[in-house]
Amino acid sequence: MGSPPTEPIALAVIGCGQRGTNYATYALDNPEICKVVAIADPRPKTRDIFTRNHGLDRTLVFNTWQELLKASAETIQTIGKRLADAVIVAVQDHMHCEVVLAFAAQGYHILCEKPMATSLRDCLDMEKAVKNAGIIFGMGHVLRYSPYSKALTEVVRSGQLGDLINAVHIEPVGYFHFSHSFVRGNWKKESESSFSLMTKSCHDIDILCHWLSPATPTRVSSFGSLQHFRKEKKPIAAGTATRCLECPMEQDCPYSAKKIYLGPVFRGNTHWPASTIVDGIPDIENITEALCNGPYGQCVYESDNDVCDHQVVNIEYSSGATASFTMVAYTSLICERQTRLHFSHGEIVGDMNDFTVTDFRTGCKTTHHLKNEGGGHGGGDLGLIRTFIEAVRTGNQGLLGTNVSEVLKSHLTVFAAETSRREGRVVDCAEFEKTIRAELEV
Repeated sequence: MGSPPTEPIALAVIGCGQRGTNYATYALDNPEICKVVAIADPRPKTRDIFTRNHGLDRTLVFNTWQELLKASAETIQTIGKRLADAVIVAVQDHMHCEVVLAFAAQGYHILCEKPMATSLRDCLDMEKAVKNAGIIFGMGHVLRYSPYSKALTEVVRSGQLGDLINAVHIEPVGYFHFSHSFVRGNWKKESESSFSLMTKSCHDIDILCHWLSPATPTRVSSFGSLQHFRKEKKPIAAGTATRCLECPMEQDCPYSAKKIYLGPVFRGNTHWPASTIVDGIPDIENITEALCNGPYGQCVYESDNDVCDHQVVNIEYSSGATASFTMVAYTSLICERQTRLHFSHGEIVGDMNDFTVTDFRTGCKTTHHLKNEGGGHGGGDLGLIRTFIEAVRTGNQGLLGTNVSEVLKSHLTVFAAETSRREGRVVDCAEFEKTIRAELEV
């Protein structure tokens, strides 16, 4: 391998929504390290904002990923060079596989937003394609890459507290966040996306596996359901109203779309979640139109959602260690995970901002205060894109601390957990993988 390139790494962004924009911000802040040179997104205003922000050549701005792929193929054929060094895949979950397969075949390094894919077949196909292409592959398991998680992982790996025997991890999704994404939003129906444990919490299962490695999951069980966001739970006072703007009890409802979207914009906050429900910059007019006519203005008890609003997962590892994970919608905290790690000689208690290490032998308690570098997930978004770019620059997959096969393994654990929930049984992880690979002939 030659010397790493000194020119900025060139990126193509496929999907310019919240996730694509978050990752691409790194290029704006570090133009000497990487730059966005091409994009694909079907929304004209979103496309235009992104194009202006990154100063893109309009000939490299595409409506669809297929158009970008075709232009890349033509460039490869005519001058023997791809349009970019790497692509960021931030399209809807069910599209991940076809996009990754297409760009891997052209030799692009790939950063794919989580989850890997929404079906076992797609996950297995992606693993095969990435391996065959020999490319750098990053997965949007951003929890691994925040300053908090890296510092906590360092303590776990040091062995200073002895063996890790048990982990308790909670994902408090947040009451209005869940209603936004999983009742009204793109992840509300399994048939259009996937089950909520996969779409919301696959990176939580991943980081548990990361902390407990090299031990691997051996057995898993899970329970959960859609408990509250159902028509029979609709308050009697809401009457026949199907939209928040026409509801007589809107002011008393915690899930009021008027409170969640219109109120913040009225106060000048045009960021998430309002920014995700319109094309372009949110304002009173376009948000009102969205609430009058789109899914985000629907009553949460009249929506056609079907994914779990709470779920617990129990995992046994090959070391004998155990882990329990809870995903729940009904919290005031918004995605601020709470974690307890129990070792033979101590414990770690953390909340994504700070963690306290207690050594049972000395009685010493040490609290680690980590700087949040911004960019989402306690700095995890920034940490991932920064690490991915360096991995591409140096050709070193190891910098990411994982590879496509390990990514697949943690996803298989998520699929096994959902199988347990649905079938009411403890799932043997090795048998589950063996059966799946045999059925899919991989």
